[in-house]
Amino acid sequence: MSEKDTVSGIAALTICEALLLALNDAKVLPESEIIGLLRDAAATHDNAVGSAVELEKHSAVSALINGIIAGGNSVRRT
Repeated sequence: MSEKDTVSGIAALTICEALLLALNDAKVLPESEIIGLLRDAAATHDNAVGSAVELEKHSAVSALINGIIAGGNSVRRT
């Protein structure tokens, strides 16, 4: 992966997390819906098919999403 791709990925993740926080703060989506959305995203990667290299990337993406859920990064938990 190139440096440009890495920077683009980090920017996209940061923007998505900010959007999820804003949606929760504005009471558009409750915490449970945001967690459900993240779990669905992780499950998509858990159930992916492809080569060993592709599956390794999907596994890493799923682990990152599950880490976001565990860390509470995308919702302001009280």
